[in-house]
Amino acid sequence: MISVALRRPLPTRAPAGLVRMRVIATGMLIAMAAAFLLARALDDVHPGWGFVRAFAEAAMVGGLADWFAVTALFRHPLGLPIPHTAIIPQNKDRIGDQLAAFLRDYFLIPPVVARRMRRMDVASAAGRWLASPSAGGKRVTRGASRLAVEVLQALDQERLGGMVRGAMVQQVRRIELSPLLGRALEAAMAENRHQPLLDGVVRWAGRVLEANQQVVRNMVHERAGTILRWTGLDETIANKIIDGLDKMLADMAEQPDHPLRTKAEEGLATLARDLQHKPEMQERVESLKHALLENPAMQSWINGLWEQARQAMLRAARDPERLLSGGIGDMLRQLGQTLEDDARLRNTLNRYIRRVAVGTAADYGDVIVGLVSETVRGWDAQTITQRLEHSVGKDLQFIRINGTLVGGAVGLVIHSIDVLL
Repeated sequence: MISVALRRPLPTRAPAGLVRMRVIATGMLIAMAAAFLLARALDDVHPGWGFVRAFAEAAMVGGLADWFAVTALFRHPLGLPIPHTAIIPQNKDRIGDQLAAFLRDYFLIPPVVARRMRRMDVASAAGRWLASPSAGGKRVTRGASRLAVEVLQALDQERLGGMVRGAMVQQVRRIELSPLLGRALEAAMAENRHQPLLDGVVRWAGRVLEANQQVVRNMVHERAGTILRWTGLDETIANKIIDGLDKMLADMAEQPDHPLRTKAEEGLATLARDLQHKPEMQERVESLKHALLENPAMQSWINGLWEQARQAMLRAARDPERLLSGGIGDMLRQLGQTLEDDARLRNTLNRYIRRVAVGTAADYGDVIVGLVSETVRGWDAQTITQRLEHSVGKDLQFIRINGTLVGGAVGLVIHSIDVLL
């Protein structure tokens, strides 16, 4: 979100307060120059003009020195490439690295995160809002909605999609798929939930046979001898084969205890046992799983799942009132009421949130720090310089004013000492 904000068009005009302070500081410097010239011209008229001259001269030196120092932070004074000037634009990357190191050393360390999280009751706040979203006012809901939309739109979708895909693939890789499939198949057979599958296979085989009768006839014709083709018996044999297969499939569909269905069930039972207990079968399934995960089509499908989820989250974030008015809203309100009423659940949830925050700081602190550093490196130097100057430039002009006054006072003191001695 920071990088998105920094890409917005930057106002070309400086804030009114900054312009006013610049005019005052520069006006004082010009006034001191005029006072110096006047006092120098009238120095012989009265000794008091010497004090004015000393004050004005030292004030000019102090004002010019502080003008140079303030200007050197943001640009080259007078456009001259003087060494060690334009400090902020020339050291933008180093500033980003130092900021990232500061975050890592003083904020994103587990003890600090744990200490901060102990003071927060996230579960209670979430419960109150979920139980009565309207109590926080539409302003809160709209603000949260805009924030969620901006976050989802600001994230690098290519990188985030890759992260989501990688996380999903990594999770699937950890799962031992073969025993899971074996137990699922065994449970389905125990409850006869595999019968619709067998029925579907039989019906599918019947449709395939019906659509490919000519293929069967051509195969019989090609393999038949010359005599069979000459007498037309090849056509008769092909019809007998088709009729026999068709009757067999019809019997299998109508008879649950058909011998072939029994053989199929025995094969499924053997497959369920092999999936759970046979190392060779498990290795074969794992190899197939890895090959499937590495297939570009599968990776594209997983990316599509993330994009669909992101679009759904965007639609929900853009219209939170509609989301909270449906069945999901009722479920969320019930969850919020439960959080408000159940202290043990709140404590458990808060402990979990603390562990997640501390674990995130420990596991991804360096990643977050690296993101800060890379983000600052990607910023436009001129844009950042102008924004910083517009933010703190008004206060920096006080340095010029103070430098002019303090310089003049020091010059006056030195001149007074010189006169007295």
